[in-house]
Amino acid sequence: MFIITCPFCGERDQSEFSAGGEAHIVRPKQPTELSDDEWADFLFMRKNIKGVQFERWNHAHGCRKWFNVIRDTSNDKIHAVYKMGEKPPQK
Repeated sequence: MFIITCPFCGERDQSEFSAGGEAHIVRPKQPTELSDDEWADFLFMRKNIKGVQFERWNHAHGCRKWFNVIRDTSNDKIHAVYKMGEKPPQK
């Protein structure tokens, strides 16, 4: 377990949140023109790297709002938290 700082509610235990996968996935502009393989890539293929990754999280047992987290998946260290629609903080 680790602590996540919700940008709306403050610090809470990880058990209050649901992970939503990789952040900043851009929906195709013309989805009807994609092949089945291209559509499957968009829906299912994610980086899932070991290291720093941009993720979406939902405060499921709190305010229920979505936000983004920059987290190192190798040690669960959170580098930054920012609201949906905001640009990631620069280091």
